[in-house]
Parts: sequence; C-alpha cells; structure tokens
Amino acid sequence: MTGVNIRSGYGLGLLLLCGIVAVAIIVGLGLQQAQMSDTGTGGMKKFQSVTELSAYLSENEESYTVGSGQAVLYEPQRNSGTGDAGMTAGMEKSTAIPAAAPVANGGTHEYSTTNIQVQGVDEADFIKNDGNYLYLITDGDLVIVDAYPPGDARILSRTSIDGQPVDLYLQGDRVMVITSGNDEQLVKPASSAAPVPVWRTVTHAIIFDSSDRSHPGQIRDIEISGNYVNSRLIGEYAYLITSEPARWYGKEPLVPMIREEGGSIVTPDIYYPDIPISSFQYYTISSVSIAHDTPPRGESFLAGYTTTVYVSPDNLYLAYQKNMPVTRWRELKAVSPLEDVSSGQVLPGTLIHRFSLDAGKVAYEATGDVPGYLLNQFSLDEYRDHLRVATTVQGYDQSRSYQYNSVYTLDKDMELTGRLEYIAPEEQIYAARFMSDRLYLVTFKRVDPFFVIDLSDPKRPAILGKLKIPGYSDYLHPYDETHIIGLGKETEANQWGGVSVSGLKLALFDVSDVNNPVLLDKVEIGEAGTDSEALRDHRAFLFSREKNLLVIPVREVVKVPILKTAYESYTQEIWQGAYVFGIHPESGFVLRGKVDHTSGDSYPGSYWDYQDSVRRSLYIDDVLYTISYRQIIATSLDDLGERWKEIDLPYSGYGDAGPYRMV
Repeated sequence: MTGVNIRSGYGLGLLLLCGIVAVAIIVGLGLQQAQMSDTGTGGMKKFQSVTELSAYLSENEESYTVGSGQAVLYEPQRNSGTGDAGMTAGMEKSTAIPAAAPVANGGTHEYSTTNIQVQGVDEADFIKNDGNYLYLITDGDLVIVDAYPPGDARILSRTSIDGQPVDLYLQGDRVMVITSGNDEQLVKPASSAAPVPVWRTVTHAIIFDSSDRSHPGQIRDIEISGNYVNSRLIGEYAYLITSEPARWYGKEPLVPMIREEGGSIVTPDIYYPDIPISSFQYYTISSVSIAHDTPPRGESFLAGYTTTVYVSPDNLYLAYQKNMPVTRWRELKAVSPLEDVSSGQVLPGTLIHRFSLDAGKVAYEATGDVPGYLLNQFSLDEYRDHLRVATTVQGYDQSRSYQYNSVYTLDKDMELTGRLEYIAPEEQIYAARFMSDRLYLVTFKRVDPFFVIDLSDPKRPAILGKLKIPGYSDYLHPYDETHIIGLGKETEANQWGGVSVSGLKLALFDVSDVNNPVLLDKVEIGEAGTDSEALRDHRAFLFSREKNLLVIPVREVVKVPILKTAYESYTQEIWQGAYVFGIHPESGFVLRGKVDHTSGDSYPGSYWDYQDSVRRSLYIDDVLYTISYRQIIATSLDDLGERWKEIDLPYSGYGDAGPYRMV
C-alpha cells in the first residue's frame, strides 16, 4: 500500500479570548468551508476544517452524541486552575537488551533498569530504580523509597496524585507520573448563552522535581484528552498515545486537545485513513519534555480499535486490526488458502501507520497493511529501514476454516517487500522475538514448534530450522546471540486426545546451529494453575547475564498430600514469591533460591492471594528487591536466606493498578 505524506495545509486550532474570565475557546480545526480531500490508494490525509471532519464522521460512522446543538470547547476547569489566555497556532509538525544501567546521581552502584524491547527506547512502568532510590506508584500515590543500603531502607515520601496514576518515567531528578481519569470540561452549545460541563476521559503527564526525595514538588501538569494507551521515552522526550471515541456535542465534534496547566491549549492536526472504518477512535500522539519546560506537541488521527504500539529510536508504529476485502489480500499475493474464498468476503488484516520521531516532533509518514493479526508489540520490529511483522492469519472458504502464520517485511514507505507464509498450519503465534537478522517464533496447538527464521534478505524470509517440544513459550528473551530463554507453560497429552496445561516452564534454547535448534535445559515449576506476571508483562522479567541472574515472579500451586486417609488424596496451597536462578549454556538453570512473599490466608482467589503476588524484581549491587502489591523485600543475592529488610507499602486493595482497579 502506498503511503501518502501530506504535511502542508492550514494550521489547525484557533484560540480566542473569552471576555473577562480569560478562558481559551477551542474552535477545533477552524471553520472554513473546505471540500473533502481526494482519497488515494493508502495512507492518511489531514482534515482542513471542522466541516470536513463533521462530514467525514457523518458519512462513515454513527458517533456517540453527548448533547444537542453545535458547540465549541472551552478550556477545561481542573482543580479550579485558570490557564493563561492567548492565541496559538497549530502543531509543529534493532533490538538489543541493555546491560545494567550506568551509575546515577553520582553514586557508585550497579543497578537494573526496566526490561525493555528496544535499546534506547525506555518503557514506562509503575516502578523505577536509580541505584539509590526506588520510585513507585502504589495505592494511588507516588512513593519514594530510600533503598540502599538495604539495612536502612525506608519510605521517604508519599505524594498524593489526582486521578488514577498508572505509569511513571524517571530522568535524573525529575519523575513523570502518567494518570488516567475523567475531568470536566466546558462546551458552549450554539443554543446556550453559557458554557455547559461535559465529562471527558483525559490523561495527565505530571512532572515532579524529586531532588528533595522527602518532598518532591510538582512543576508541570500536561492534560491530554483521551484514555492512556501506551508511551515511550527517547532521550528527554516522552511520547504518549491516548485514545477517545469520536464524540459529538449535538452537531459539533469534540476534538482532541492538549493543555498545560497555567499555559496554552493546543489542538493537534487530525488525520484520517482513506479507507473508511466502521467505528472511529481518535488517537493522539503527544510529546512532552521531562528535562525542560518546552511546550507539548501532538498529532491526532482516526483509527480503529485493538491498537499495538512499537517504537524504535526514530519511528513510532501504530497498528490495529481491520477487515480487508479478499481483493486486497490477492493484491498482497497471499497464499493458497485464499484461492477458493469468495471475492466478496472480508478477512482480518492489520493496518500499520508509521510516524517519524525527532526531538519531540511527531510526523506522519506512511501506512501499510498485512494479512492477519498481531500478538503484541514483539510481533513488530524495525531493522535496517525495514519493518518486520509476524501475524496469525485466520479465515474460511466455502468448505472449511483455516489458520496459519506469516512473516512480512515492509520498507520505509510501508510497501510490502517480502513474505513468508503458511507457517505452522492450524496453529497460532504464542511468542515472537526479533534479533538482528533472525526471528525466533513459537507457535502452538498440541506441541511447541520453535522456529528460527532468516531475515537477512528482507525480500526473501526463510525458515532455517525448527524444534518441536511439548509445552509452549509466551515470552522469549535473548541470553546472547546464540541462546534464547523461553518462559511459558508445560503441557501433556490427556485422555481425550488433546493437551492439558500444567506448570510454569523455563526453557533454554541453543540456536548456534540455526538449522538444528536444541533445547539445552528446562525447568517446570508448580502444578496446573501456576502463574507468573512475566507471562503477560515482559517488564516483570529480570535477567542479567553479567550477574548470572534470572528472577521470575511466581504464583505457585503446590500439591499437598492429605495424610491419614484410606485414599491417595491431595489438596492445594498457594505459594507467592520469586524464583531466583543462575543460568549458563553449560549448566542450564541452577536454582539459587526463592524469596517468599506468602502471608495470610493465601488460598486460591483470596484477597491475600492477590496482594502477595510479586509484580517486579530489581537489583542494586548484590541486593535483590522483590515487589508485591503490599511489600518490598530486600534480600542478599549472595545468600537468599538473608533478608535485609521488609518494607510495608501503602495498599488498600483499591488504589493501585491490579485486580481491584480497572484502568
């Protein structure tokens, strides 16, 4: 699909003074009577007016209406703040795993950082570590812990945060907390003499000066309309993605906006796909400097749901599912299963937009599409000006349904350049990891095929080798260039001819002979029902080759025999904590010990069961910190039986992201 890059056009967003109250009125996208732009064969184009936006939404979807009569949007009234009044123009327009972080804040400690996908592209988390202090969101507050030395570890400060804090970034002495919630904003219906309140979902990027860790002070608050989706940090710039439905107030669309408390409001340019979709979301990409007080920037576009975000140092990719006509699949030369499909049928595909990133500037560049759907962010990877994509394809013809997996490569214009299709028929992707010119892919139905795929020539992807073993991996992590760690579940054949899932499984693969990958070692933990946060969230996976350290949070289901009975009977107990391994290709996995977080009545499904779950682990020098909802435990890595400190965290069960709060 050819990408269309349109950067010219009228500035969007006119802010007017509004009498003595000095509030800014947003007349999003101007009010000139522009005609609809011509549609092309792919890409996104920019709306030139609110009239054009209204016409497009009216013709292509039924949008949710929150009122009657035309309206313009006033400055949001948050915390009784009154920003500066003024006029502003529209907006300016391969993966490696990092080693232990360098020393921070002039200290001398080696420490771990967030497990990320792409070197140089930080990912937000609820906890960050600078080698001396821990910064975390717990119970709805920002908590700073003096963590080192561990014997003196204690909570230094607890700062209340408005809204629902979900993520944070750390840069030097500044902390950015990202919140999501609802705020009241004022709109001015054409039929009303006064503004009326409208509730909208908004995201806040709140920046604190933490140079005094005992009393961090708020220095900025940037409000972005929409619900927080994801973010990345490159250098000093945080790029936040928010989404909101394309809503109306009467006949006037409510447009995205960015506002800094005490500052001006920005209405981003809005782009739209030239392939209409049935239900629109606004996605806004905003950039905020953590280190400096430069104004925020942003850009919005209309897209569908189920967005996947992948970010390289130079580009941000947003992908979402979209039904594609069979004719488009045939243009992409999809393989044989489509030959018998009716030409009027639609099949699931993925649309991908590329945005360039340059020191806080965000620019739409190109759009491409591929058959199938993505598993997660690890299904995408940028390498040598190409985007590599792994998808699972599902569909049906007149007589049967089918499922298989594919790998596609696209150039910088998002044109399809290479394909490898019909991998592992009747199976689906469970894990993918791109490393340089290789892709390691796990599919599953009854056994775990582990594929090694060559991507050295982006025009000709090819399978080099595969290994079939029981079980599957949900997450793959590089040990080095020739060894891969897998984390997933063990399986076994059952009496009904299918497979049953049993305990947690760690696997170590040797891929030095790419044509014959080998399983060097595996470890199974617990019974069926055993779980780990790291299965769903790679940030919970702690690995350091230099320290010979692998830490996995585990909720283990343990089988306990019932004694003094005539029959062989068992019950189950729950153990909560972290497994700590040494790992090396020659020795495999070596259990160094466990950190126990179990407390209270930890039977399955109980309140205690959840609050004792280990969510993250990190280290400073030779001290391991394991973090659950309610506690931080500092343990010696030299002797895991030695606990340095237990720090109780503020946790009510409702004030933090987890089983008791939906975000």
